[in-house]
Amino acid sequence: MADGVGRNMLLLVQLRWLAVGGQLGTILVVDGLLGIRLPLIPMASVLAALVVLNLVTLARRSRWSDTNLPLFAALVLDVAALTAQLYLSGGARNPFVSLYLLQVVIGAILLKVWSSWALVAITSGAFALLGPFHRPLDLPPAYASSLSDAYLIGNWINFVLAATLLVAFVTRIAANLRDRDTKVAQLHQRAVEEEHIVRMGLLASGAAHELGTPLSSISVLLGDWKNEPAIRRDPRFVAEVDDMRAEVARCKEIVSGILFAAGEVTGEAPTRTTLRTFLTATLDRWRGNDPARAVFEDRLGPDVPIVADRALAQALTNLLDNAVEAGGRNIALLALRDGSTLRLTVRDDGNGFTDRILSQLGKPYNTSKDRQGAGLGLYLATNVLRPLGGTIEALNRDGGGAETTLILPIDSLALEKTR
Repeated sequence: MADGVGRNMLLLVQLRWLAVGGQLGTILVVDGLLGIRLPLIPMASVLAALVVLNLVTLARRSRWSDTNLPLFAALVLDVAALTAQLYLSGGARNPFVSLYLLQVVIGAILLKVWSSWALVAITSGAFALLGPFHRPLDLPPAYASSLSDAYLIGNWINFVLAATLLVAFVTRIAANLRDRDTKVAQLHQRAVEEEHIVRMGLLASGAAHELGTPLSSISVLLGDWKNEPAIRRDPRFVAEVDDMRAEVARCKEIVSGILFAAGEVTGEAPTRTTLRTFLTATLDRWRGNDPARAVFEDRLGPDVPIVADRALAQALTNLLDNAVEAGGRNIALLALRDGSTLRLTVRDDGNGFTDRILSQLGKPYNTSKDRQGAGLGLYLATNVLRPLGGTIEALNRDGGGAETTLILPIDSLALEKTR
């Protein structure tokens, strides 16, 4: 049973019990105390039908469907029961005819828009028919009165106008509340994601601090090894030590980048460079000693002076790593300037994205890999772009493989506003 429909249906059941009790009390007072004779058996039959309807509704509780129709049908049956009672007790001249508005208001709150207006039409039609078609009441002289046809017509027009305005405004207010709830849910989801990022940042910052000391020790040891006579005599050992020192230096640079992105001072001022130099350096660091690992397609046009953004560099590195993990052999970084917009596309010929990954782009742990902690590349890239005013797009290429594009305004990086 759908939770929302279930609660609303139970609310209608409770209101129907109140209606049964209220109608029963009113019938007893009018017939017993006021001396206005009512057709007790037919009216009691209507009450019995409402009781049976409630019992059947509760018995079929597990079969309530997540649609608008069960609620609409329940309200239509309530309108039919009220119409039958009014028909038996004076029709449109009965002052309780205004109870139709209760059904209209409930419908405007619980039902879809078309159903609300359908309920207005049904109640208005029932009200109009109760004018000429009803069972007259034999009122005692003390209560006897005569309502003109003009009064009844005016009363009906008043009802239609009130019902129309109620539905128009209540449905609009309900739509505004639904929009507000949707936005609140989105803000809550965003807050949860950002809280997740903060926790990851604290973890990464702590790990970076822990890694800094052993990496420095390894770097010193490798420097000492290189000066050992036994190693200096063998060119192969010298080359291997140089490779290890280069990898350790890269690890130290990554650790420094994590601390910088976490807002911790590392003694290094922001680097002024150009966009082309920044992208080339980022790709060169990722390629290492294998220049053929990826190609750079430069469509930037005139170069732009910028402040190097380490977080953006790390996001690009994550996308390049994803391309390799997806089985890509031919990887390219395409940089394109489109007016004041920068488009950075990582293209590969790997396995591509699954439909689930594309439908949940930017969500954490959204991956087809089984290892723990996987699926954060696109998530981190999305959160890097957010403060820069950028977005991320991903798609599968027609010829196989995939491409992921980072889209951001150049002004978010540039030293001077571009034109």
